[in-house]
Amino acid sequence: MPDAIWIDRSEELESLARTLESQPEIGLDTEFLRERTFFPKLCLLQLRAAGQIWCVDTLRINSLDALMPVLTAPNVRKLIHAARQDLEALYLTAKQVVSPVFDTQIAAACIGMKPQVGYAELVKTLLDVTIPKGQTRTDWSKRPLTPAQLEYAADDVLYLDAIAMELGGRLQKLGRERWVREDCAELEERRLYEPDPALAWERLRGIGQLAPEPRARARAIAVWREKLARERDLPRAWILSDAGVFAIAHANPATAAALEAVEPMNERFAATLLNALAISSAADLQDLAPVQDSRPTPEQKALLDTLSKTVDARAAELGVSAEVLAPRGELKALAMGKRDTHALTGWRLQEIGTRLLATLGDTAALQRATVG
Repeated sequence: MPDAIWIDRSEELESLARTLESQPEIGLDTEFLRERTFFPKLCLLQLRAAGQIWCVDTLRINSLDALMPVLTAPNVRKLIHAARQDLEALYLTAKQVVSPVFDTQIAAACIGMKPQVGYAELVKTLLDVTIPKGQTRTDWSKRPLTPAQLEYAADDVLYLDAIAMELGGRLQKLGRERWVREDCAELEERRLYEPDPALAWERLRGIGQLAPEPRARARAIAVWREKLARERDLPRAWILSDAGVFAIAHANPATAAALEAVEPMNERFAATLLNALAISSAADLQDLAPVQDSRPTPEQKALLDTLSKTVDARAAELGVSAEVLAPRGELKALAMGKRDTHALTGWRLQEIGTRLLATLGDTAALQRATVG
């Protein structure tokens, strides 16, 4: 088991911060719980630098302020695998975005590995080291942690520098450092970790297929659920399932009894939901444009298939997954007329975006992209 220093006092954290200030890069991982809450509950922060590992007990240490200057220092690279949730947990704890980040999962996808490759699989593939997986469902809020838990936590940062070095070498040979740099920079955008509750309806798959009035109600219910889940720190599904959102949107209950018949729920929740529905009923429905999930026409479906073939062919040339270049959801949006997509920005514009615009026959957008 790798030796790790346990940190559970503020003065120890301050000393650790001073140690890390001089390091060019820091391996980082977190352990958190989210099964029973809306917000992730940060339980442990693991750090590795200069051959040493530290495990910070974030349940005992209420503030990470002492560490944040180094965790946001532009000259100190943070190595993280599948960083999005770790960054979210840290942001909600410290209200700062860790940066700059080198996400080893993103880097692995850019050299041709599967987009969602796990840390243990990546370590095995690149370093031929097997990491035990026995603690993947552990309760990290319990203290003291067992030796097995501590070993698992330490292993999660032990190999980050080695795999980052290997990935960096392969990216350089392929000329794809820019790919990773741009994609990782997107993880540092604060808006990712402060989503607007008013846009919560965008999470509802199939909402675009509803008629205007039930769609307006589904939007209102989704926003109501989001705000309540945040206020009570409860998972969305504990408030109301997606299926429940649609059922209520279709039924449009006006009384507690009618709502109870459709979807039984806590009386206090029911009262506020009925109020949200009443407000949505009075809203102007004329401006409710279809969303991305609306149903494509037969012509758009045929165009989507053509776009998919274009992406598949280019992905094969580059030796990467098609999902890295342009997920099918983005291609669907393009086929239906949307142009504000990831595939038409940054490095993707050069690698696949111009080909997609040519396939679409969008000469104006293609000209702008070429000139740009």
